[in-house]
Parts: sequence; C-alpha cells; structure tokens
Amino acid sequence: MTHLWVRAEQRPNEERVGLTPEGAARLIAAGIRVTVEESSVRSIPLGGYKEAGCEIAAENAWPDAPLDAIIFGLKELPEDGTPLPHRHIMFGHAYKGQHSGRALLERFKTGGGTLYDLEYLVDEDGRRVAAFGYWAGYAGAAVTLKTWAAQQRGEECPPVGVYPSKDALNAEVLAELDASATDRPRAIVIGALGRVGAGAADLCEAMGVSVTKWDMAETASGGPFPQILDHDLFLNCILARPGTPVFVPRDALSAPRNLTAIGDVACDPDSDYNPVPVYDRATTWEAPALRVATDPVMDVMAIDNLPSILPVESSADYAAQLLPSLLTLSDLDSGVWGRAEATFKTHIKGI
Repeated sequence: MTHLWVRAEQRPNEERVGLTPEGAARLIAAGIRVTVEESSVRSIPLGGYKEAGCEIAAENAWPDAPLDAIIFGLKELPEDGTPLPHRHIMFGHAYKGQHSGRALLERFKTGGGTLYDLEYLVDEDGRRVAAFGYWAGYAGAAVTLKTWAAQQRGEECPPVGVYPSKDALNAEVLAELDASATDRPRAIVIGALGRVGAGAADLCEAMGVSVTKWDMAETASGGPFPQILDHDLFLNCILARPGTPVFVPRDALSAPRNLTAIGDVACDPDSDYNPVPVYDRATTWEAPALRVATDPVMDVMAIDNLPSILPVESSADYAAQLLPSLLTLSDLDSGVWGRAEATFKTHIKGI
C-alpha cells in the first residue's frame, strides 16, 4: 500500500501544509495510507486529519518512518548532513546551482532516496501542476503597500508576521493607508496575466489602489520603461530568465520619479537576469523593506516566502491544485511523478 507521510515543517515562520483534511480523506478513500505528524505551528488543526482517518505521528518523526513511506513537506529539511533514504516530496531548490542544493543532492545520493521536487511536478506540456503564486502576489502587494504607508509617516516598514486570514491582513493594510495618506498610491503590476500578478492586482484593488496591468505585450519592446517611474508602486511578478528586460535600472534611483516602493514578488536578486537591479539581497519578515535610496526615498520589498504570511488560504489553494497528482501516487513510474524522478536522476548524475 502506498504510504504518504506528511511531516511537520521546521523552517521558521512556516505554517503551511500541502494536504488538507479533506484531501487526506480523498487519499485514504483511494487506498493510500496517510500519516500526519503533530505540529506546533501548522495552520490547519490536527483534529481534522484525525477525523479523516489519518494515522498520527510525533512531530519531526519522519527520519524513523518506514523506508517505503513517501515523506511530504513543503520547505527545506534541517541541514544536518544526514543521508536521506526515503522518497521526499518538497521544494528542494537543488537544481539551479545553489550550494545548499548540491549538499541536499549529496544526502540523497548517499542515502539512496529520491527527490520529487514540487517545483518540477509538471504536466505533459511542462506546466507546473501546483503553485503558490496567487497568494505570493497577494501578500507581496500587501507588504509593499505597508511599506509605502510607512514612508508617508516618515518611517520604514515594520516587521510582518502570520495572519489568520486575508481579511485580517486586508484590515491592517487598509487601516495603515487611511492613517498615513489622504490619497491612494498608483501601482503598476508587470506579469498581470499570471497567477502572481493576479494576486497582486486583486489586493491593490481591494485597497482602492488604481492598478496599471502590464504583461508580455507591454514589455516586448525591451525597454526602457519610464512609465514605471510615473507610478508610486511597482510590483514585479515575472521570474528572471534570459531575455527578461530591466524594468527599474540603477540610474532610476537618482532620476525624477514618483516611484518610491518596489515589491519584487519574484525575488531573484542573485540572478544575472534580475529585472530590478537596484537591490542585491532578499528582505525578511523582521525587516520587510530594504532602503536603496534616500533622496527621494526608495524601498524594495523582496521576501522569499510570501505565501507563508497567509498560511490558511495558501495551503487550501495549493493543496487543491496538488491533490489530483497525489491521487496518482500509486503509480510513481509515470505522469508527474515519473517526470519529476527523471529530472532528479539527471541532476544527481553530476554529484
């Protein structure tokens, strides 16, 4: 019997989960055994999984799980160097030359396990079967608006945390905007036709912010794009790749502009193709915005785990997208799982 083991997340500020109790019940009905670890932080209570018929294990007990169990989590494992003999479903961040990624692959090679990287679960056309993009855009736009509101008060954006719902986040952002300015800022979203851009635009519109929506057609010229500098906020929702134009060049920092807050939701400051090369590192929950200019001010929001700010909504959305693939776990040799394993084998050859 196929056995899926849902582990507790161990990364700070990570309360998401990739399987809801309703999804667990569907898996069990399909003949898949489901074990769910206890968790001190998971946004979805354990009781729902118990009612669904899941077996319950102690928090972080996955290293001792049966070797035929498939360990399912979202974020990174502790970097303790131990061999990994199990099959793991997670975001490995191991295939793009990252130092930590090579170390992870070495652990799999030593242990004999397999990585099914969630970023590389794709359909026949190469499209990802599940992504957190919408809520990344939504939360990223919210924190960028908080950054702009703080600027109006002569301050920098205060720390952010986990919100119990999007309504709670919306209420806080709305209150800060109302207290900080008489007029709403103007925003431009690039990548507006994608899920990330849609989330960013939806948050802005919910706050009464006028949004200019651009996508590939509007950026096909390759730039420059002085229109971006005419807006108060810019939200980048396009991943960096060869051929991506530069949207905000370094010289924009000293140019005449209305732009004072950038939300780089894609958050790729280390890429050679970074379309927002005015900053060089990701920001954090404790310091959400990086000040890159003072006259006039410019702040960049570039948090790399934005969906974790709204763990309930992002978990439910992602789990619903992923469930059809989880229901095929009994056939790991074909479909999304077969393609993910082939990708893993290609990359582990060079280790």
